[in-house]
Amino acid sequence: MFIDDYSVDSMFHAIILRSPLSHGSLVEIFCLDLPEPYVLITAKDIPGINELDNFSIPILASEYLSYIGEPVGILAGPDLTRLDEIASNCIVKVNEYVQETRKESLLDSPSFKRISYSSNSSKDSETRELPQLIASGTYETGIQEHWYSESQGAAADFTKEMLTVHTSTQWPFNVQRSLSKMLKIPVNKIEVIQTEPGLHLDGKIMFPSLISCQAALASFITKKPVRLKLSRTEDFRFTPKRSGSETHIVSALDQNGRIINTEIITAIDIGSQETFTNELLNQICLGSLGMYKLGHINLEGIALKTNKPPQGPMEGFGISQGFFALERHVSRLAESLMKDPAEWRKQNSLKKNDKLAIGIPLKEDVPMTKLIDSVAEMSDYYRKWASYELLKKSRKKKWELNEHEIKRGIGIAAAYQGSGFLCTGRDKGAYGVELILGKDSSLEIKTSIIPNSKENEKIWRGLAGSILGVEEGLVSITTTDKDIDSGPDCLSRSITVITGLVEQCCQEIRKLRFRDPLPITVKRNIKPEKLLAWNLTKEDGKNSECCVNPLAFNSPSWGAAVAEIEIDNISLQPIILGVWMVADGGRILSLQGAKRSLKLGIINALSWTINEQVIYKNGEIPPNIIDNYKLFAPVEIAPIHIDFLKNDNAKPKGIGELPYSCIPAAYSQAVSQALDHPFEKIPLTAEDLWDVMKNKTAEIPV
Repeated sequence: MFIDDYSVDSMFHAIILRSPLSHGSLVEIFCLDLPEPYVLITAKDIPGINELDNFSIPILASEYLSYIGEPVGILAGPDLTRLDEIASNCIVKVNEYVQETRKESLLDSPSFKRISYSSNSSKDSETRELPQLIASGTYETGIQEHWYSESQGAAADFTKEMLTVHTSTQWPFNVQRSLSKMLKIPVNKIEVIQTEPGLHLDGKIMFPSLISCQAALASFITKKPVRLKLSRTEDFRFTPKRSGSETHIVSALDQNGRIINTEIITAIDIGSQETFTNELLNQICLGSLGMYKLGHINLEGIALKTNKPPQGPMEGFGISQGFFALERHVSRLAESLMKDPAEWRKQNSLKKNDKLAIGIPLKEDVPMTKLIDSVAEMSDYYRKWASYELLKKSRKKKWELNEHEIKRGIGIAAAYQGSGFLCTGRDKGAYGVELILGKDSSLEIKTSIIPNSKENEKIWRGLAGSILGVEEGLVSITTTDKDIDSGPDCLSRSITVITGLVEQCCQEIRKLRFRDPLPITVKRNIKPEKLLAWNLTKEDGKNSECCVNPLAFNSPSWGAAVAEIEIDNISLQPIILGVWMVADGGRILSLQGAKRSLKLGIINALSWTINEQVIYKNGEIPPNIIDNYKLFAPVEIAPIHIDFLKNDNAKPKGIGELPYSCIPAAYSQAVSQALDHPFEKIPLTAEDLWDVMKNKTAEIPV
């Protein structure tokens, strides 16, 4: 069911009144024409705590205003058209604060939270060789919109006995706890029904809690069922998006081309309010450190507050922004050494028993050579790279805008993905699942996570069949039990953590079924391990609390991708000739589902890299950005080739984030080779290419 499908007798609609400025205070809201039974609801009408559970975000701003579009009031009534008319006559009176001028570069902006990290070198710094080569670059990633199949919304029905809320959420228990705090009612009096999640890309973890609270507050005040659904434009303008980032990397190399020192400063824009600041900051730092031997490391990770709406997670929680920077950097570094970027990666990658830069030990083999050789063979990478390098060198002395000339390039990139719990202490709970084997040999799987595809349901039913011999038709999945909290459905937790718990329960039931009477109930929980802290600084007297959960990263999945493009001098729009990807995802439980996940990720990653450009001007997204926002359709993409390293003895691992961490850097490297220019930002537009072409043409001697 979608929110649009929700309709009951006597239902009211609700719309949000929003702040007209990005930095100020709310004075009063005037509604000049407010007939019965229409009502205006403000923060003073909230009976409990005006804040979400786990997130310091107000349900309705009561005084301080931090971004244009921040909710300040709710209008509710029986007719949506009439509500819009009333809203147009409402006046939000505010006092504007004087704002300091924002810096153009994120790296030059004031920081909100910071990670400082310095690694211990295996050699004393005084005996380390003097650098023979310095390579540096600044790498930027743009903001990406989730663009849900249905814009965000919620429907609430409050009675004396129960509050029922329908919403599309990845974390129903966060919705439930937020509602309980706001309305001061017990959690056992609240039922959260998850509607169709669609392709959420990890964008429905926090925001459904906010809009559910707003709908529930309207139902609490009006004593009517209330539906609150954002328009497509509202959703685009005011919901969280993938955070923009900027990363500066400097590497010092010895005479043998070995990295002896790496300096990294990486900044991520969290918007005006905290949502997943610690998680995003941790992840972008981990991505920017990658999986190579970087020598002695000095890292500064910075989270920046701006006057945008709260920015938040998208697939990868920031790790993809970090990997784009490092993977582009090592490709440039290899080029400065006149080496094939694929060969450099194989020679300098971490191995089994090495540690990720922060100190997390790698307990399994790092299959970098296998991955790169496999994807190179699929794409004919080595021959093409050498051929395109020769063509590039032949143009060094003669660059012409010949409309018949086709320029080609090929790029490669690699990444890893952790799986499971969020990387900081927010994910504290003992999350779990419960399985019940009934007297009729049926099996019920209880979890609060809705399987995000039929493939996940098939996997769980397959485990029940292989371990317990239960027929597929006798396996049911219950996602509405109020006592089973499986935690947030993100970071591939459903295929790793939850599937692992289902498997453990099945194995335990198998031990008990011929000894104990039916029905047999087994519940399994999992908690994060002790968190591993970075070297921390204090910002404004507050510890940043940035820690990493080793459980999520000591056995990561791995991926490598190749992208090949060609550019003609008329359209200046790169044509994708092919995309190839190989992943080590551990034991693949559904080959069809795994391929579908990677293919969808590749398409969305290319869309982020080429098309999707969100720009805020004076705190707002200009209308032309919304009107012209373009996603890639699958039919627009050249053939995508996917394969997996066989690893049947390993545990299942998450792979859905790998395309976002590999594809942007591989594509950018391909364009860089074609035009003999280091492109260091995404999205990479035709205007960027045209500027480079003009400059190169202008440099030709007359």
